[in-house]
Formats: sequence, C-alpha cells, structure tokens
Amino acid sequence: MIVTSAVRHAAAGTAALLLMLPVPAATASSVTEPTPPAERFVDPTRLHRTGTQVAPLPGGPSAPSSVSALSWLVADAATGEVLAARNAHRRLPPASTLKTLFAVTALPRIAPERQHTVEEWELEGIGQGSSLVGVRAGYTYKVSDLWNGVFLSSGNDAVRVLAAMNGGWESMSRQMQEKARELGARDTRVVSPDGYDAPGQVSSAYDLAIFGRAGLQDPDFVRYCSTRYADFPAGGWSYGIRNTNRLVTGADGVARYPGIIGVKNGYTSGAGNTLIAAAKRGSRTLVVSVMNPQSGGGRAVYEEARALLDWGFEAAGRVEPVGTLAPVRLRVKAAAAPSPAPPRSGPRATASAKAVAEAGAPGQDRAEQAQGGQVGRAGPGPAAAAVVAPVTGPGKVAPREELPPQPWAGLPLALVGSALGAALSLWMWRRRSAGRDDRGA
Repeated sequence: MIVTSAVRHAAAGTAALLLMLPVPAATASSVTEPTPPAERFVDPTRLHRTGTQVAPLPGGPSAPSSVSALSWLVADAATGEVLAARNAHRRLPPASTLKTLFAVTALPRIAPERQHTVEEWELEGIGQGSSLVGVRAGYTYKVSDLWNGVFLSSGNDAVRVLAAMNGGWESMSRQMQEKARELGARDTRVVSPDGYDAPGQVSSAYDLAIFGRAGLQDPDFVRYCSTRYADFPAGGWSYGIRNTNRLVTGADGVARYPGIIGVKNGYTSGAGNTLIAAAKRGSRTLVVSVMNPQSGGGRAVYEEARALLDWGFEAAGRVEPVGTLAPVRLRVKAAAAPSPAPPRSGPRATASAKAVAEAGAPGQDRAEQAQGGQVGRAGPGPAAAAVVAPVTGPGKVAPREELPPQPWAGLPLALVGSALGAALSLWMWRRRSAGRDDRGA
C-alpha cells in the first residue's frame, strides 16, 4: 500500500509537469523538402524546324522582322533557354566564329604566361587571304599575346602557333571536334581550326551560341574577347592592334553596344559575315548568334545582332522558351598541355615570315583585318569579369534546413526518472521507519 501510494503520487506529479511543458519544435528529420518549381515543357524538336520560332506570352513581343540572316538565335546565357531562333540547326560555314570553339578547347591547356619562340614550320599552311596579326618566325611571344592576336585581329597565324603548341593542326581539329560533342554541339564539323573555308566544315547558329555560352564561363576568355585595344610585340618594339568586333569598339560607323561583353566575329567569301555576341543588362546576360545576313553589307551582321539583343532584353519574362542550349560543363582545373608536335622538316627558322605577313588575295577574314588592323600604340581595354553564374541542372532541391537543438529536448524522460527515483527513496524510508516501530513494540 505504501509503495503503491508513493508511485501514484510520483506519477501524478510527473504528469502535471509534462502538461506544463511546451511542445518541442519539429526536428530536422521532420522538415519536408521544398517543392521544386514546375518545369515548363519545351518541345525538343521545335528548334529543328525551319523558319522563325518564338512563343510570346499575351502582350509579349513578336520576333524582329528586320533580321535577314539565314540563321540566328537568341538565348539566356545563364539558364540556356532559347528565347527565339530562325533555322537554328541549319548547317552553314562558320568563318572565324569557329575560333570561339578553338579558344574554349585550347585556352585551359596552355598557361598564359608561357613564352614560346615561333618556328617556320608552325606558320606553314596558312590559307591565302587569311587575316593575320603579324606573328614572325624566330620571335618569342607570350601565350597571352598570341591570344590577343586571335581575339582582336582574328589572326590565323596566331591560331597556327597555338595549335602547334597544343599537339599540332590535325590533333587540334580532333580536340575541337571532341569538345563540340561534349558541349552538345552536334551540327559542327571541324576541318580547319581557324575557321578558314574548307570542304565539309560547317556549324549552326545553335552550336555557335553554345560555344559563346561556354566561353563566358572562363574569365580569361571574357577578358580577351572584351579587350578593345592591345599592344602586340614585334621584337624590341610593339604596335597597337584593335578588336575587329565593331560592337566592342564602336568603330567604322557601328555604335558600341551598351553592356557588350564581346565574343567573336568572322567573315569568309564562302560564309559571308558571321557573329557571336554577348551582352549584359542588369542581372541578365544574353548570347546571340548571326549567320550570313542577306542584305545591308558588312555592317548588317552587327546591326542585326544589335536588334536581336534589344529584342531579347525586352522579351525577358514575356516569352516562353522555344528550346534550350545543351548544359555547359564548367572547367575545374586546367589540363596539362600536350607536347608540341614535331617539326615537319628543316632546321629551326630564324628568318622573318615575310611571305606569311604579306597581304594575299581577297578571301578569309580580310574584311575583319580591315576593320581592326594596326593602330597607334594603346593600352589594353578594361577586362570584363566572367558574367555567367555556374549552370545547375533542373530539379535540384535546396539542402534541408538544420534546426538548432532545443534545451528541453531530453527533459520529459529526465523528469520521469527523477520521479521514480524519489518514489523508491520514499518507499525505502517508510520501510526503515516501519522496522524501527516493530522493534520498539
């Protein structure tokens, strides 16, 4: 009876204390994951259709009607969403916009501060009429200077030397082809890494936009393609070179585009004028590609790119995407540079490459060089920072929130234990008292 009464009193006290305690908050294990935003369905075949593809929402803008290019595309560089396009997968000669793929492939493989002395054989095979920056055999150049020659002057001579440093011409073509497939660019076939017209060499507005978007992930790429002017070394002196992309420099009757980042322009007699352009306005970055405008002369490719950029910024949030660019794999660590290809024949050259530097017949990229060419000595323009956030896959959920431990988390169990301990002590005390009473009697 004594034990039963003590336990009853302890249990009643414990229950009263438990009712007075606040209800513990939910722990991390009970927090539900946030529901990911619903994915919008995009017909994967739509960009393979001919004609203009655009899906304006009510009140949204229709596609610009003034663009005469055979093929073009406008995309959000961060998300990869294609806002509008015309003949996106039509295969056409890319001209020097293919140098964008060359840079995306080779830039991570060769350290920019590396010095290289050019040999005669490295300048062999340059196509007649190619645009040149003036690389000479026997001269020593920093890799960063050669890249300025590629991006600003569209120099096929600089491409030849960098390709030789990266395994040779044929190896470079294979590497670029592999990179194109890795990026999801299935319309591109690389024959000549500098973009010079070659049988079977093609790309598309879709693929060019992929290459431009991939380049924007690399701060070195962004710095080179956004530079307006640079000094190019020539032994003991240097001369100024100017970017042939008129949207960057605002030269030759073409106004500089506000927020322009750059990327690459091109021209050959077979490809016509081509351009990949990227620009930023507020938090949004767009990339556009334009292939072979059919009217307006040499300036048309810039004005049509301008019209597409203006339309893309205006259309933000007012059109449904009509497709998506393949996801870009970010560069994590620079790969080791492959060993240079061996010389084809002959001793190391010390003579100048006069035959290479001389002007050839009208042909590949000569119009580009006329736009830029050599100018007065000038320092490099401001380098832009990489502007595209890393691309994440769809459907990813934020990590579960961890809640801090609460002070009362283990309190109820401790109280029950204390109450039972108190009941046991009371029972033992009562029993000892009863024993003393019995002995006294």
